Amino acid sequence: MPGFELFGDKERKEVQDVLDSGVLMRYGFDGMRNGHWKAKELEAALANRMQTQHVHLVSSGTAALTVALASIGVGAGDEVIMPTFTFVASFESILALGAVPILVDIDDTLTLDPAAVEKAIGPRTKVVMPVHMCGSMANLDALQKICTKHGLSLLEDACQAIGGSYNGKPLGSYGDLGCFSFDYVKTITCGEGGAIITNNEAYYENTHKYSDHGHDHIGSDRGAEQHPFLGYNFRISELNAAVGLAQLSRLDEFLSIQERNYTILRNALSGIPEVTFRRVPDGGEENYSFLSFFLPTEGLARKAHKSLRENGVDSCFYWYNNNWHYYRKWEHLTQLKSLGNLPQEIRNAVPDYTQTDFSASDHWMGRTISCLIKLSWSEKEMEDRASKMVSAIQETLFN
Repeated sequence: MPGFELFGDKERKEVQDVLDSGVLMRYGFDGMRNGHWKAKELEAALANRMQTQHVHLVSSGTAALTVALASIGVGAGDEVIMPTFTFVASFESILALGAVPILVDIDDTLTLDPAAVEKAIGPRTKVVMPVHMCGSMANLDALQKICTKHGLSLLEDACQAIGGSYNGKPLGSYGDLGCFSFDYVKTITCGEGGAIITNNEAYYENTHKYSDHGHDHIGSDRGAEQHPFLGYNFRISELNAAVGLAQLSRLDEFLSIQERNYTILRNALSGIPEVTFRRVPDGGEENYSFLSFFLPTEGLARKAHKSLRENGVDSCFYWYNNNWHYYRKWEHLTQLKSLGNLPQEIRNAVPDYTQTDFSASDHWMGRTISCLIKLSWSEKEMEDRASKMVSAIQETLFN
């Protein structure tokens, strides 16, 4: 990743189709399109690839999460369980609906710890939302059993994990709904875009209506469509969908490159006894977009990350100090900073996260370094990079 590294003739051809027709909107203008419906084509292709009955495209991964939660009926005061390690969009989508994000510890998968999820369930819990960060998944079997036991919905945030699988099923297709992001730095990019997948017809009907001002999309006259409930504008454009359509056709190509580069790096680092790797749940296969590994202590992880930078190794991340992805820097959430007044249900119900004990998460994140696996790196470049990384980490460990 990211997919923009390999933009080429397929992407240009799909975009040119849209420009030639002049229709950039996914709905209406039937006579002008010359048969081009890029959003519909991408939805059909995704449904086939993800082995799911229904797909709906939206304007971003954040929009996908928001629309998916709304389609389940999440609203004011409902609680959604999410991990401490994710992207800020996870709690933004929850708060946008007046619901309450309940942060829960991660384990050595770097995703939701099922035991911590079980303890966090309360009378207002409605959804468990695992986030498949950096290309690998949560223990979905354990989480599904918890959801079934308590009558909760399982919503997979697979925004960073397209192409991964669990027990033979594509990530995103295991829960009640799954969400993807196609932003500019994802394995498949639309520039901006996202998708919701589900086998639940009622949820699907809610998603396509809610994301388009409540339009029911019945008939061929958009002006005559009914509005069964309130909605908003989370539509994707035909230009964005066109890029995504070309990129999805190349997913296997991208995954193959990622796996090759990931394997070169992992094999090299495996020669360092002090380096261990994130746990992938039994039955899971990553999409190989990141290699995440642990150092023995937080101090060594910090030093190793610094040494990597000093030795010219870029695209390695120390999430523990990251402003976007780890709870420690989410002051806008912990202090509930908002341009307007937040609903009282949120102010009353959001836990005081400045006092919450997330030491179990800190234990893992403080020791974690994640390395982006780029598509543009050749095999030789990857081998050189691996050699530099081994030297930098060994220098940290033995000096």
